[in-house]
Amino acid sequence: MKELVETIAKALVDSPSDVVVTEKEENGILIVQLHVAENDMGKVIGKKGRIAKAIRAVVRAASTNLDKKVKVEIL
Repeated sequence: MKELVETIAKALVDSPSDVVVTEKEENGILIVQLHVAENDMGKVIGKKGRIAKAIRAVVRAASTNLDKKVKVEIL
């Protein structure tokens, strides 16, 4: 999941070198945290959160093979 989120985020932002993705697990839920530069935050979230929702939908679809719930946090 980490590589998937990183690939999507780097394609969206102006400074791909500032994209950092971390994974951690809490209570059986895999949490993928996405950190981007402050000036790229709007590009990752999108108007009315549409891009963020799309990223979460793609990750949710890709996680069906993991048998775990996956949550994406944009920080």
